Amino acid sequence: MSSATSSVENMSGSDSQNSSRGFRRGGFCGGGRCGKGNWSGVNIAAMVIGFILFWPLGLLVLYWNITGRNLKDLPTAIQEKWNTMFSGVKSHKDPEGGNSVFDEFQQTQYDRISEIKEEIKSRASNFKIFKSDARRRADEAEFKDFMSSDRSKDDK
Repeated sequence: MSSATSSVENMSGSDSQNSSRGFRRGGFCGGGRCGKGNWSGVNIAAMVIGFILFWPLGLLVLYWNITGRNLKDLPTAIQEKWNTMFSGVKSHKDPEGGNSVFDEFQQTQYDRISEIKEEIKSRASNFKIFKSDARRRADEAEFKDFMSSDRSKDDK
């Protein structure tokens, strides 16, 4: 009886070890940060507040806690991800030693494009000013025509 019980305990013990290894391999381990998570009081409070304010934010903080990362690193990670996704002019330089002549050419092209954009903005601004002046001149001419016509004679 005792040998059967010990074999069942050994099987259940090995199963729990295998399942925890599978869990660590499979899902919630990010970048070698497998562990029990980072469950400090501040992190739990931030997670609860995140769920109260906006549930996807709560899920993000939950994932961050499970992977064992420090909550203070979350805003920096979000900002870096945002910048890589939505930056206007990205740096196309090869960090491993690209062609410096091509990099200079590319930079001159970016500078030229920036100058053209500024010129277009300047022309659009000048055109708005011109249109408002043209309207003012047209209104002024219309008013002078009105004043020059003798309206008092038409009323008699």
